[in-house]
Amino acid sequence: MAGSEAGALRRDALGTPGVVFLVLAAVAPLTGIIVVASLGIALGDGGGMPGAFLLAAVILVLFGVGYAQMSKVVVGAGGFYGYVTRGLGRPLGLVAALVALLGYNCFVAGAVGTSGFFTANVVEQVFGWHTPWPLWSLVSAVAVFALGRRGVDVSAKVLGVSLVLEVSILLVLDVAIAVRTGLDVHAFHPGVVFSGSAGIAFLFAFNAFVGFEATGLFSEEARDPHRTISRATYAAIVLIGVFAAVTTWAVVSATGVEQAGAAARDHLSAGDLVFSISGTYLGPVLTDVMMLLLVVSLFAALLALHNSATRYLFALGRARVLPAVLGRTNPGNGAPYVASGTQILFATAIAAAYALAGLDPLADLTASMTGIGTLGIITLQAMAGIAVVAFFRRRRDPRLWRTAVAPALGGLGLIAVTTLAILNFPTLAGSDAPAIALLPWLLAVALVAGLALAAWLRRRRPDVYAGLADLDG
Repeated sequence: MAGSEAGALRRDALGTPGVVFLVLAAVAPLTGIIVVASLGIALGDGGGMPGAFLLAAVILVLFGVGYAQMSKVVVGAGGFYGYVTRGLGRPLGLVAALVALLGYNCFVAGAVGTSGFFTANVVEQVFGWHTPWPLWSLVSAVAVFALGRRGVDVSAKVLGVSLVLEVSILLVLDVAIAVRTGLDVHAFHPGVVFSGSAGIAFLFAFNAFVGFEATGLFSEEARDPHRTISRATYAAIVLIGVFAAVTTWAVVSATGVEQAGAAARDHLSAGDLVFSISGTYLGPVLTDVMMLLLVVSLFAALLALHNSATRYLFALGRARVLPAVLGRTNPGNGAPYVASGTQILFATAIAAAYALAGLDPLADLTASMTGIGTLGIITLQAMAGIAVVAFFRRRRDPRLWRTAVAPALGGLGLIAVTTLAILNFPTLAGSDAPAIALLPWLLAVALVAGLALAAWLRRRRPDVYAGLADLDG
């Protein structure tokens, strides 16, 4: 089915692999290992980081059990906004929508800056050309907008190629370390996994999964969504967890499990722990290839996160909570082109404001935007976990494990991670700046604004308020 001006996304555009590619690209495995895992090793539990990834995966699989059941009931582009609306009511659904807008749009703004900075840095290191980071940020934004207008199936193909390339180079590194040094099982000993700042380690481990929840956002565009979304969710969580754990296991084995924390801290300022290990095990040529693939990985993450943020804008525009023009789609391919253009323009404007102010793209732009983006999305996951249990308990669903016990355990785990993220926000954001420490208060602003918006709609625009429960477009 083609899209229309009325707001129909393209049906049957994605199979399970397409949804998985979109989700895994947002997670950006190469970026996750080079940046997130290295931070977890340095600031968390050192050589126990592989175990932290596995425990995070277990909690998210428990959450995914309920999420999979909910995806068979709610099919719509609103993702967790739809789940929370069905489970906890329209007011909290609007709160979830605003938290989603805050999280995803900030994440994309940070990704625009991160992509530009690392692209300029890698181009200089590999080719010796000095170029300004805002130039590459602009190029990335324009490319994302162009691909966004082509339709989600085109994005899925581009992201699939990127994913294969970045995973391949890391698997080569894993094998090289396993053959030359071996993989030290001591990394999974409880005394190692729960050593040091284990809470920080788990926080970064969950950070590496941010983006998996986007499976539900593409349900309207998926073939047989009642089966595709649940399969894609399980596949995404398991693949992320196993891949991150194995690759991090190889990294800490290369440094020595007991010495991993100190080694990562020595490379913390340059952010080159993985590159230094690659130089030893793969040589300079493949290390240069890894650097270039980091650029590809960052662009893929930007594109995938943009697709997710766009669908929240689209869903709220179609519901007339935001301007209805955001709910328009391209008649030919069903792409939500107005929401797409609006989203990338907003993200680029934020990055441009930081650049014009002379602020650092990593210490300022990425730290603030990615930090609050991560916190927002983890909070959204926790809200959805509560909503899933509430929804099925009201229905008195007899499948207690699938609809109550497993999702409740996963939800409790996510609430604990959200609390960790708020208490350790400067560490998560990578900055001790006082202004950044205040950013979690934006969640309180979203709560108040969402409840106020719900009250206003119920009083002034009752038709729009009533339609919030109609999530399937």
